[in-house]
Amino acid sequence: MATELKNLRSEEERRMEELKMTEETAMSMVANERAKVKTAMEAAEAANRLAEAEAKRRLNAEMKVLKESDSFSGQSIVRYRKYTVHEIEEGTDNFAESRKVGEGGYGPVFRGHLDHTSVAVKVLRPDAAQGRSQFHKEVEVLSCIRHPNMVLLLGACPEYGILVYEYMARGSLDDRLFRRGNTPPISWQLRFRIAAEIATGLLFLHQTKPEPIVHRDLKPGNVLLDQNYVSKISDVGLARLVPAVAENVTHYRVTSAAGTFCYIDPEYQQTGMLGVKSDVYSLGIMLLQLLTAKQPMGLAYYVEQAIEEGKFKDMLDPEVPDWPLEEAFSLAKLSLQCAELRRKDRPDLGKEVMPELNRLREMGEESLESVLFAGHGRMTHASQVSYTSVRFCI
Repeated sequence: MATELKNLRSEEERRMEELKMTEETAMSMVANERAKVKTAMEAAEAANRLAEAEAKRRLNAEMKVLKESDSFSGQSIVRYRKYTVHEIEEGTDNFAESRKVGEGGYGPVFRGHLDHTSVAVKVLRPDAAQGRSQFHKEVEVLSCIRHPNMVLLLGACPEYGILVYEYMARGSLDDRLFRRGNTPPISWQLRFRIAAEIATGLLFLHQTKPEPIVHRDLKPGNVLLDQNYVSKISDVGLARLVPAVAENVTHYRVTSAAGTFCYIDPEYQQTGMLGVKSDVYSLGIMLLQLLTAKQPMGLAYYVEQAIEEGKFKDMLDPEVPDWPLEEAFSLAKLSLQCAELRRKDRPDLGKEVMPELNRLREMGEESLESVLFAGHGRMTHASQVSYTSVRFCI
């Protein structure tokens, strides 16, 4: 028994020794893993420090190049054509009344001829020199905006607060919708295309870097049409530019918000908080006007009520006899969503509004092509204008 106990004790001591060795091995492995992790973290931190240093070095180099280019010119770079007031007076026959083509909240507009080109001259104020430095800054931003659906700023006369734009032969969308001057009605196909073009130009502004440009005064009067009825947004940035050059201009203000009554985002009007969806509200009211050719006051309410009562067809512009009711109804529903009172309830311009407007535009273009190649080979005047416009646009 003594021998047996002795053997058992020896076996127990051997097992304990094995357990001790196993534990030491495990601890050693843990220590090794910790060392590897620490080394990896130190390497990552070193790489981050190197990346930050490289980014800082590049930024400093870019800033140095910009500073050197500015100092080389001896003044800030002017990206727009500067006209003298004498050149503009000569090109507009001294702002003759017969040359006047419009009167907006920002000032009168005259048709002129500068550099052998027809231009539109917008006079913000005759004493605009009081905000000259801010005027330079804002006009430089506007002159950099290039898009097929944006009216092109050709130049300016900073001393007198005068802007020179490309001339748009068909005038404003507002004038054409309400047929001022007894012009022919715009076909539904062309209205669908105009809707998509306005939204395309607006999306371009909203995607501007480093900060989006919010128009703040989007309305049919600020959408102009060229000879081929291609629509272009005008007066971009003027809601921000005008206070710098003419602090006492109040036409374009409603309470503290810049814009035009009936088109102003109600949430912006109440809170003063401006965002890209403020323009989406204005777009919604404009789209309803494209369908109805009615004044904007209470328009969203009247259209919504007509839909609920099953009388939507009665709201459509009667000057257009061949409305495609299903597509017009779809556009009306989208327009009402854009004109929701709460900003968070309005759809996203790029992801939700544009796909539907592009679908309607394509449908309108297909309709024009089918009209053109119909067996009778005849089109109405409005359809001919629309097809010509689409063909030129393509």
